[in-house]
Order: sequence, then C-alpha cells, then structure tokens
Amino acid sequence: MELILIAIIVIAAWFIYKKFGPGKGVATITSEQAKAKFNDRNVQFIDVRTPDEYKGQKVKQFKNMPLHQLSKRAKELDPNKEVVVICQSGMRSSKACGELRRQGFTSVSNVRGGMNMWK
Repeated sequence: MELILIAIIVIAAWFIYKKFGPGKGVATITSEQAKAKFNDRNVQFIDVRTPDEYKGQKVKQFKNMPLHQLSKRAKELDPNKEVVVICQSGMRSSKACGELRRQGFTSVSNVRGGMNMWK
C-alpha cells in the first residue's frame, strides 16, 4: 500500500512539473546572468507581470508584455534573438517561455525567482 502511495505522489509530482516547469529548450538564469546580457543587442527582455505589478517595480530593460497578451503580442519579438523573461516569482515567466518555444522562438531564458530574487 505504501508503495502505491509513493508511486502516485511521484506521478503527480511529474505531471505538475511538466505542466508548470520550464519547457524543453528553456534555460534558467539568475538575475546576475540577466543583467550581464543588458548590453547585448541580440537579447530581448520581457516582463510578463500585469501592468500594475510592472508599474510598482520594474527594470527598465524589460518591456511589459503581460502573460495573458503574450500569444498575440509575441509577433513584436524577433524569434531569431534570445528572449529573457521575468515575472514576480518565476511561475508565469516559465509558462511564457513555454509559449514562446511553441511559437518557434529558439533561445528562451527564464529568470529564476523573478522579481522576488532580483538584486
């Protein structure tokens, strides 16, 4: 019985990771690594938080593109350039990275911990 319970927990954890974890081909970077890319013209920065969250605390290099608008607004980005994505905690940006990969973006990075970890 314990073995069955452990198996169910492992399977549930796997499904949760697949649903909410970073997608295949998505890099996870630190805030320091993101900052190191600020002068690279081949890197695009987007913040997928709501406009109110963005106004409250923002990093000027990041363009606000709320997650719920991303599927329609992704065409504003160059799919041949790297995209660095941030949110408040890293969850929405992880979803955004997966969406960008599905739309054909080849180089996508998620900032680990989002604005909560921004230094």
